[in-house]
Amino acid sequence: MSDPVIALFMLALFIVFIFLGFPIAFTLMAVGIFFGFYAYFDITKSFLENKIFYLFVQNTYSVMSNDVLISVPLFLFMGYMIERSNILDRLFFSLQVGLRGLPGSMALAALITCTLFATATGIVGAVVTLMGLLALPAMLKAGYDQKLASGVITAGGTLGILIPPSIMLIVYAATAGISVVKLYAAAIGPGVLLAGLYLLYVFVRVFFKRSLAPNLDNLESFGLIKSIFLLVTSFVPLAVLISAVLGSILFGLATPSEAAAMGAFGSIFLSVFYGAFSFKRLKESVYLTSRTTAMVCFLFVGSWTFSSVFSYLGGEAVIKELMLSMNLSTIQFLILTQLIIFILGWPLEWSEIIIIFVPIFLPLLSFFDVDPILFGILIAINLQTSFLTPPMAMSAYYLKGVAPKGLELMTIFKGSFPFLVMVFISLICVYAEPRIVTFLPEYFYSNTAEALEPIDNEPGLIDPSFFLNE
Repeated sequence: MSDPVIALFMLALFIVFIFLGFPIAFTLMAVGIFFGFYAYFDITKSFLENKIFYLFVQNTYSVMSNDVLISVPLFLFMGYMIERSNILDRLFFSLQVGLRGLPGSMALAALITCTLFATATGIVGAVVTLMGLLALPAMLKAGYDQKLASGVITAGGTLGILIPPSIMLIVYAATAGISVVKLYAAAIGPGVLLAGLYLLYVFVRVFFKRSLAPNLDNLESFGLIKSIFLLVTSFVPLAVLISAVLGSILFGLATPSEAAAMGAFGSIFLSVFYGAFSFKRLKESVYLTSRTTAMVCFLFVGSWTFSSVFSYLGGEAVIKELMLSMNLSTIQFLILTQLIIFILGWPLEWSEIIIIFVPIFLPLLSFFDVDPILFGILIAINLQTSFLTPPMAMSAYYLKGVAPKGLELMTIFKGSFPFLVMVFISLICVYAEPRIVTFLPEYFYSNTAEALEPIDNEPGLIDPSFFLNE
């Protein structure tokens, strides 16, 4: 059996283990080390002198010393603290009051709240769960259609994958070896586009079928002054924090790590401002941050080890030759890769897709003249579907876990399907007009020195060919 065939068997075996329910990160490590021991086996050396162990240690050190990944725990901490600052209910209610004259005002308020909260946290599970506890019962009590109400929350909650400061974009940047700063700038246009399509869909649908979302008569008593006061006290502090964090990144005033540190401090200040700060909540936020960060780092260590061995055995070359032999055009290549990622989103979560499978396509981008930033944003939009399509559909499961009794999982799935159409429309728009993605990076950074680039051309991965000549 040739080495490339063994590499493909290695990939197939890993996929089988994943479907059997084995932990992703540790399965990557185990499979990588097992096949790496075969790849680097030297009969003249002892067991522990096999170079796979050196590769594993070096990849672990590369993850620990990667400056870009410093922003991951800081943004996570910022999100968890904001989640516990009691701002969500204030924001949702004030938006209901401000939008009370529009059709489907509560659904529109829920979508805007999801968008702002996703921007502040970047944590899909937290947004969907909290909005499921706060907004869903209120909409159902007001007589909103079950499918519309559940679809609004499942779709709106997933925007944290796309809109900065998205943790997914940081992970992709570290994997692809590109600038987080430019990636954040590129994500703003598509994020606004997708959120706008969600809002437009809800408004138009309710406008033509008012029975889906009855008017809220109990909010008519709020005057203009009181409505403005509610919006200012709930919206402005969060908006200032988000603008300060993202603005400092986009205008080159701070690196993503520095901005994340500022956001982490601002989230503590915000929780104090709203009287929600306590040592218990701080301890919970630190614990959740540590747990999630450890998961991401273990995934990186396992993925880089797996990818090194896979490439060394010739698996990457086989896939590259296969793709090139198909004589695809650039647009055909993009459609094919997005279709593969869409299908992978059914059984897998975004972290596995980004860290394990996306690196297989990255070496092909130069052959098809594809900007890795554009490719990353297309993936970020596409991965919205992984939270909304069964059988995985984590957003639907998050919502089902906190939904009132009587709301069936199938109803939640049905409510998510129209929003999937909006995701596909946004993908088509980006394909048709790539400047939706490229305009802001070009505008801000076309004449900027490379010092703004926080990542080297390679993501810290040890070249497996190094061991050939050592």
